[in-house]
Amino acid sequence: MERIRSFISIDVEDEGVLRGLTGVQSALVKTGADLKLVKPENIHLTLRFLGEIPAVLVDEIFKIMQSAVRPPFEMEVKGLGAFPSVTRPRVIWAGVSDGAEAVVEIHRKIEAGLKRLGFRPEDKRFTAHITIARVKSRRNVERLLRVFQEYRNAVFGRMLVDCIRLKKSVLTPRGPIYTTLREVQLA
Repeated sequence: MERIRSFISIDVEDEGVLRGLTGVQSALVKTGADLKLVKPENIHLTLRFLGEIPAVLVDEIFKIMQSAVRPPFEMEVKGLGAFPSVTRPRVIWAGVSDGAEAVVEIHRKIEAGLKRLGFRPEDKRFTAHITIARVKSRRNVERLLRVFQEYRNAVFGRMLVDCIRLKKSVLTPRGPIYTTLREVQLA
């Protein structure tokens, strides 16, 4: 049975937001920290990572996505942070201010549908965020703190969220390759 590594996302395609995020990525690189940046074409907000799923479930997941539809909304990408914390960063992210409630509402509806399909709930509480880099070691991590402070409340831009996508993720030595399997327009 064919299996597909997949996730459900809101893709960041707005040029202004991408400019803001790649700008902060440049500031992060200048710290000399050991980072793996997310390529601009791969920047997205993950609504739900699904992992390796049987290909036969794609249509069922698409129906769940359709049940999560709500009107399009504006999302403001604002602030910089890290998981598990800015003093011990592993994942560097940009936050969501305006529109965060709508993102959480979509996530909650998707999660409820996936539970009915037999997916286990996620271990961690959902927080709307956009991963922009991963920290590979502690090298120069103290320099990252200055960038976190500088961009803590920075506004990277606003974007219209008018669709959600089911994406296939193929891991390669040069980074992941994402392909859209299904798209649901918000209405």
